Amino acid sequence: MNYIGSKYSLANFLRTTIQQVVGQKLESAIFCDLFAGTGMVGRIFQDRVKKIISNDIEYYAYILNRNYIGNRTPLPNAPFSKLNALEGVEGFIFHQYAEGGRASRQYFSHYNGKKIDAIRKKIECLKNENEICQDTYFFLLASLLESADKVANTASVYAAYLKKLKKTAQKNLVLQPAQFEINDQKNEVFNQDANILIKNIEGNILYLDPPYNARQYSTNYHLLNTIALYDEFAPQGKTGLRPNYTKSKYCQKQKAEQALEELIKNANFEYIFLSYNNEGIIADTEVRAIFEKYGRYDLATQTYARFMADKAENRKIGGSKVVEYLHILEKK
Repeated sequence: MNYIGSKYSLANFLRTTIQQVVGQKLESAIFCDLFAGTGMVGRIFQDRVKKIISNDIEYYAYILNRNYIGNRTPLPNAPFSKLNALEGVEGFIFHQYAEGGRASRQYFSHYNGKKIDAIRKKIECLKNENEICQDTYFFLLASLLESADKVANTASVYAAYLKKLKKTAQKNLVLQPAQFEINDQKNEVFNQDANILIKNIEGNILYLDPPYNARQYSTNYHLLNTIALYDEFAPQGKTGLRPNYTKSKYCQKQKAEQALEELIKNANFEYIFLSYNNEGIIADTEVRAIFEKYGRYDLATQTYARFMADKAENRKIGGSKVVEYLHILEKK
């Protein structure tokens, strides 16, 4: 999934730096990814540590991580053939977010809007009738989110839809299995405010990747939340936003620094790693000042290409660069 802030391109940098700092303690460590997003960092480290704790306040992200991190055993009876064979129905997604629907929002084609409704309704029915277990339920929901995202008529984020259906959005949705690894870990996955959850968990390594700027994830990915929750409401404005969406303190300049210090103060972890970049709301000097109150501070950096929603445009202009800061704290 194309995702703002994804650490896919920085995987080697994060893996190498954290390994160098923690050393042999890594393999016996409890590793917490507190702002998990699509779960990339937890998945990078899940075969290198004892246990993963994953959290994100957005429900679609919880669904993804409940599958990627929470599912650990084979799920042989997931009914993909049955779900793919369903006829489309005119439900909430079709009427509010698809071509030909009542609201004229073109996030999905006519076919795909109805197909998403049919599959989402059937998954809920299977759960309510106890035909699938909780693990399979989240596996199917994660699969639907990924499959729907592949045919969405957007420039990667859901803050707006395109006026005409792009080529990938014209393809018919096919429900494909989301991936997860089989192992014997007893991981935990949460859907909570990070600053509240931090008071109730503990471990060895805390990885932080909060929002850097004013862009709210709950608006950029609102439609994934709507598919995941599948609740009816009155969509707001031209883009159909959810009412009363979550507004992160980390996206607000007047609140972000205080929120970060509160988090660091309450963290019961030996090592803390904060990913942030040189264009973030909180200056690197302010981050350092906070970290040095609580232990030994260090810093690693990596230059990388800026996220661009339109990849073709990114190639045309050559892509601008930003500097990723990995702030490191060995807490007293």
